[in-house]
Amino acid sequence: MNNDDREKNEKVGGASPTHHASSGDNRLAPVITLHHRPDNHDTDTEAPVVVEGEIVDQTCGPQTDLTSPPGTGLVSRRDIYRSDLHAAGRGALAVATHPVTVGGTKALVRNTWFVFSGAGVLIQRWRDTHGTSRYERQMRAAEAAGDQDRLLEWEARDVAEKQRRHGRVMDWVNAPLSWLRAAGVSALIALGMLVGLGVVLAIASRDVSLVIAPITTVIHTIAWVVTFVTVYGALLATLALGGAVVGLWALGRARTEVPAWVAPPGQRPVDEAVTPSKTVIALRDLGIPTLTRAIKRCEDAGGAMLSPIRIAGHGVEVDIRLPSGVTTSEIQARRRKLAENLDRHEHELFITIPARRTVRLWIAEPGALDQPIGPSPLVTDPDGIHADIYTGHAPWGQNLRGDRCSISLKQHHLLITGLSNQGKTAALRALALWAAFDPTTEFWIADLKGIGDWHMFTGLATELVEGPADEHVIAATVLLETAVAEMQRRLTTLDRDRFPDGVTRDLARAPGSGFHPLFVIVDEAQQAFMCPALDGDGNPYGGTKARSRYFTAARRLHNQGRAVNVTLWQGTQDPTDQNLPKLVREGAHIRASLVVGTEAQARMALGDTAVDAGAAPHRLRQGIDKGVLVCNGAGMNLPAGESSTILRTHYLSGDQAGDLAQQAKNLRATRSATSTPQDAQDVPKVDHLPVVIEVMAGARHLKRSDLLARLHDHDLPTYGAWEAKTLAAWLTETGVPAASIKGYPVVRLADLLTIQADRLLDTDHGDDSEDGEDGTESVTDSHEPD
Repeated sequence: MNNDDREKNEKVGGASPTHHASSGDNRLAPVITLHHRPDNHDTDTEAPVVVEGEIVDQTCGPQTDLTSPPGTGLVSRRDIYRSDLHAAGRGALAVATHPVTVGGTKALVRNTWFVFSGAGVLIQRWRDTHGTSRYERQMRAAEAAGDQDRLLEWEARDVAEKQRRHGRVMDWVNAPLSWLRAAGVSALIALGMLVGLGVVLAIASRDVSLVIAPITTVIHTIAWVVTFVTVYGALLATLALGGAVVGLWALGRARTEVPAWVAPPGQRPVDEAVTPSKTVIALRDLGIPTLTRAIKRCEDAGGAMLSPIRIAGHGVEVDIRLPSGVTTSEIQARRRKLAENLDRHEHELFITIPARRTVRLWIAEPGALDQPIGPSPLVTDPDGIHADIYTGHAPWGQNLRGDRCSISLKQHHLLITGLSNQGKTAALRALALWAAFDPTTEFWIADLKGIGDWHMFTGLATELVEGPADEHVIAATVLLETAVAEMQRRLTTLDRDRFPDGVTRDLARAPGSGFHPLFVIVDEAQQAFMCPALDGDGNPYGGTKARSRYFTAARRLHNQGRAVNVTLWQGTQDPTDQNLPKLVREGAHIRASLVVGTEAQARMALGDTAVDAGAAPHRLRQGIDKGVLVCNGAGMNLPAGESSTILRTHYLSGDQAGDLAQQAKNLRATRSATSTPQDAQDVPKVDHLPVVIEVMAGARHLKRSDLLARLHDHDLPTYGAWEAKTLAAWLTETGVPAASIKGYPVVRLADLLTIQADRLLDTDHGDDSEDGEDGTESVTDSHEPD
């Protein structure tokens, strides 16, 4: 091929030798489109066409496209460009999603947001100060509330403000002329003062040129100020603008909330504190149109609906007075949404109804309810356990406010229910263990589970049935019927003339009186109701009919047992109408429920009144809220206006329960060895005054109730039968003056010491008079004449 042919070949797109020479490395050669030479049309078609190129191996390097057809090693420019674009995209995505980039971008947007939100706050303040929007809001609120007097008052204020602003606008019309006149007068006065000052200087210096010196100085000062502003104006403007931006940023940061999507990582976008504004917003966003409109119409944006937010244990408490047209049931039905609006889980919000059209929210601190409450006072009390069924309260747990909760067991039937393995037996057993430390109590127990939960009461309980079979249910039924017979005996033998108030504490605690507290406890009572066994007469032991022996005995104990200190405690699980009849569950004075499956079961456990007022054991979390009871009824210190309370019970393990049972056995053995029979109304014939002074322990005064408790702790066999009226009678008999502090009757140590001193003086005077008589006789005898 000659030179002319090479030149033509290069012009039509062929590869030149120079190009091949420059491609000596291992890189792929660029793909070049080969065009037909224009002079090939007259060439023989059968002649081969010679094309200059480079043979490339199939495995040609890292740039080979793996998607190319097999047997080829060529890579198109389009694939190379696509690969570069993909690599660039992946790099850009990695940079854009890097934590530093995301954090920096959010910080920039967040701080920019603060500046603009601060400007919005400033504009709103200016509008409220210089406009009538505030008056319009107040008028709308008064109109919504139907307060015509307040509406007329704010309307008059609005008219007066508009008239004042109109007068100011009209003043601006005449203001320029007044300003010009004032400016001219001020300039003449200033000029006269400067000339006068110059004359004074000229006379003092005897230099006529000083007459205009003050005027020249003023002119030079003005020129310097203009020069300074001209030179440093940009710097001053920058500083002023920076200060303004910083001020707006600080105002926005203090008065507005940052949007959630630009919140710093690892930080909650909103405050966990429950504030009035947060509570109102949560109510507004519940999706109740009537409530939303009422909040928007309020002059204070709904703040008047809320009571002061009170700290209540591990959370806060607030009462909400609902507007007309909004029912408490609508709030209760949206519990989950309200909790999430307050940045809480559903189980961290409890809703009760203390009054008409009022809901009470208890809002827990995040995670507070998942923490244990600590051991029971039964195992931690350093002073030991002192139980008295009549005057004491059994420690049972803590309420949601973190306060210790105790329960009075005096003549109260008890029912605890819930799902299986949620802590029912442990809660019931804890009360029985405390009652066991009152030596006057007696226990008849039927454990129809029979796995040893109550075995530690062997030696404490007079009767103990353990087992789940039908024969154990039959024994439990006979146990209840025996308790009914004991109840009948007490009812017939009670002397109503001597005891018009029924079984008093003195009578119950008197040894041998036969009216001591008797607790009949049936655990897993659903076994008894579901037992199919029949007696010899064909009467069923279980069931809910009138012929059911267990059902009938339980009903009879509920009807009259309380009056003579015979009480029935039952624990049952998964309540239904078949395993927990209505007449039996309604007969309990104290009703407590662990977690249950449905609202219908909650109503069976606690009654319709408590559930309608907000009690919701079906809202507890199965497996998590073990030992959490929703309680109502007598014996519970319920908050004012509430029909139920939530109690987190202390857990006593089997070993701890065994140790406590052994301590109770030892206490009873000690009392049996030291006690002597006495009449129910007899009081030990001892001098009580020194004992009372001793238990005062130097205190200037004590409440009578506290003094009585100290006497019980000091000498239970002697003072265990004393009640408040017994102490009052002794104080009156002894001559202790009546005293009270803040309405509480108290006993003063000074009065007791005075009475003791008077007794000692009387004793000394008696001894002296006897000695004096003896001395006189001896003197007389000595002076008789011989």
